[in-house]
Amino acid sequence: MQARAILTVTAICGIAAALALAVPRPEAAAPVALLEADEAEAALSRATRESKLAETRAARLAAEAEAATEAAQKTASEAAALAARIQQAEADIEAARARLTIARDQRAKLTARLAAKQEPTARLAAALQTAARRPLALSALQPGSLKDVVHVRAVLDSAVPQIRARTASLRRDLERGRALEAEAAQALASLREGEGALRQRRTQLAALEQQQRLASRTAKGAALREAERALALAEEARDLDGLLGKLGEVAALRNELAALPGPVLRPADLAAALPPEPAPAASASAPPPAGFQLPVQGRTLVGFGAKRESGLASTGLTLAPAQGAQVVAPARGRVAFAGAYRGFGRIVIIEHAGGWTSLVTGLERVDVAVGDSVIGGSPLGRASGGASPVTIELRRDGTPVNPLQYLR
Repeated sequence: MQARAILTVTAICGIAAALALAVPRPEAAAPVALLEADEAEAALSRATRESKLAETRAARLAAEAEAATEAAQKTASEAAALAARIQQAEADIEAARARLTIARDQRAKLTARLAAKQEPTARLAAALQTAARRPLALSALQPGSLKDVVHVRAVLDSAVPQIRARTASLRRDLERGRALEAEAAQALASLREGEGALRQRRTQLAALEQQQRLASRTAKGAALREAERALALAEEARDLDGLLGKLGEVAALRNELAALPGPVLRPADLAAALPPEPAPAASASAPPPAGFQLPVQGRTLVGFGAKRESGLASTGLTLAPAQGAQVVAPARGRVAFAGAYRGFGRIVIIEHAGGWTSLVTGLERVDVAVGDSVIGGSPLGRASGGASPVTIELRRDGTPVNPLQYLR
């Protein structure tokens, strides 16, 4: 009986020692900015979905680059594929951060429960250890009768099964704590791995963009003149809607001029002198840009049509990306404006076919210029992040429409 009691007491003492060591150990690496605990589950679901979508886009764009026969198209597809890989790495980092937040939050709650159980378990272990180590002969010499000693031993023998049952939950909690510790370590390792992949892909994209800039130096003069005209329009416009309207007028005029016939030789007969049929104007029913996508990954702050702080309805989507997140072109088109605009940070306006226009605001850095042709997923720049969200607007003949209706 005494041997069984000693074994049981030893197990209880082990549990008490484990409880004392159950406090989370800080990681030796640099601290990680965690998410809010109540937002971690939603962030994990969103980041996992965005990572899979970015991986699919990257594979498609890489295949297009492989199949491209023109150097310009090949380079554009390669840059877009790298940008998609960057967004995939950003999503993987966000998912790892969410998993780390969940693991640490659960571990903190478990530690609080164990701390509440630590003191009574430690007192019980100390009392049982004292009783179990006291020899029977010594107990007989103590004041009181031998009958009392036998009674105490009998009570202890009957209490041992109850103690074992009640400490079973403690053992399960300790096992769960060790599992959470392993989950947190794995999430932290995934986060560090994602950060390394992100740095590598950004370096590759910067090298490719430098290559593109060197290849386009021959057309730099015309691009500078067009950029100066765009800046002049921005100075004349009273607000962002006015700038979009002026750029729309310029685009319509450019399309009309492009549709005009060139010089022809004197016709041999009158029938040949008849003017050609005018080119059909873009109708409001023109299809939306093919493969439309959001320019950046992040949580939606303001939806289309929602009331803003100014009291006016939102004409686009406002997203909260990570600081320095990769921003890409929503669809194929031509850059009509790229640069700083009052109150909106750095913005990019892209003209798409059929009278469609997209506007991206809140960029910290812009990597495209006026006149550049982009494809869906082409890198536009970096997001400011933090307190500076990114807004995406999609307009059809100048009228804002909900971008979510046209996502792939």
